[in-house]
Amino acid sequence: MKEKTGYRAISKFLIGSPYKIRPVADLVRRKPFPEAISILENMPHKGAKLIRKTVKSAASNALSDNKKLDEDMLYVREIYVDDGPRLKRIWFRGRGRADMQLKRLCHITVVVDEAAGASSESDKTEKKPLKKAAK
Repeated sequence: MKEKTGYRAISKFLIGSPYKIRPVADLVRRKPFPEAISILENMPHKGAKLIRKTVKSAASNALSDNKKLDEDMLYVREIYVDDGPRLKRIWFRGRGRADMQLKRLCHITVVVDEAAGASSESDKTEKKPLKKAAK
């Protein structure tokens, strides 16, 4: 049996240190989609804005692919922040010296999926109780 992988969105080469963005990602992991968006909208962190865009993109992918889904049925199944390449810049210092300044980039991956308890009404079937055999 093939396991469903969910709907994915990846944002690459975002300017922001993964070290600073990961704590924001930890707050919305395994949360329902509307709750995750409300958390991210009310946070002052730069990483919250980057993650919010990626979560909305993943939800949009899910809703456009499966017309039976609704926003309330989705939840953030996986979210992880990976290191990207580092931009190396010269940082001029005193007395004719120079240092290397590293501008860190990150890649954000979000996977949303349908919540286990939520299903569309067309998928629900009524189950009739089994009748016991009379003896």
